[in-house]
Order: sequence, then C-alpha cells, then structure tokens
Amino acid sequence: MDIVWWILIIACFIVSFIGLVYPIVPSVVMIWIGVCLYYFFISGLSWWTWGSLLFLTIILFIADYIANMYFVKRYGGSPWGLRAAWIGLIVGCFVLPPFGIILVPFLFVLVAELIQGQLAKVSFKIALGTVFAFLSSTLSKAFIQLIMIIIFLFDVWL
Repeated sequence: MDIVWWILIIACFIVSFIGLVYPIVPSVVMIWIGVCLYYFFISGLSWWTWGSLLFLTIILFIADYIANMYFVKRYGGSPWGLRAAWIGLIVGCFVLPPFGIILVPFLFVLVAELIQGQLAKVSFKIALGTVFAFLSSTLSKAFIQLIMIIIFLFDVWL
C-alpha cells in the first residue's frame, strides 16, 4: 500500500510544478497535500521539517507578491494594470496554453494602460514589465518549491 501512497505523493509534487505554468493549479497546496499524505498514511515528520515547510510557504507567497509588485511598479504600472495582469493570467491558462499565460496578461495590461491614457510606448513598457514579473515570480516559486521537496525528502530518507 505504501507504493500507492508514494505514487500519489510524487504525483502531487509533479502537479505542483505544473501549477507554475497553469496558475489555476495551487502549487504549494499540492506540495502540502503530498506531505500530509506521507504524514497520515506512511510515517511522521520532524518538527524541523514542518517548521521549514511552513516558513518556505510564507516566503513563497511573499516572493510571489514582491516580484509582481516590483516589476509592475518599476515599469510604472497602475492598479488597473495589475488587475488586468491577474485577470489575463487566469484567462491565459485557457487560451493558447502554455503561451497564453504570457501573451494574454501582456495584452490585457497593454489595453488597460492605453485605456487609462498612457502613451503606447509607456503602455508597452508596462506590459513587458508584467511579463518579467510573471517570469521572475515563476522562477522564484519553482526554486522555493524544489527546496521544500528536498527538505521533505531529506527528512524521509534520513
């Protein structure tokens, strides 16, 4: 039966990385589901592992927020541009996957900034900043998720 649980745990970890490309999938939640499956159905984990995973989860959310805010504000984005980016990200999951998660937010932000009276050149720059925000956020989340999985595996194997 442990093999079935391990297959589910590994599947959760893989799906967590798919969630980086399809933001509709809750990446960190999938890691936590995998960890909880191990804890409840196979064996316990140390308090250090639980604390580390909790800490890294908080860091992941902060890093995601900071990366997005940094690039959008750095390029002069408005609150409407930021909202358009989030809506575009969700819509982009379903339009031209996986390229839609980059193209659709870019277009939504470009249009939102143009509607607010920004010059085309400035709007394009802000929309490009949105793409950089998504890419940097995704890279940081992937790195933190990988560390979370490694910490879990170290506790399991040692």
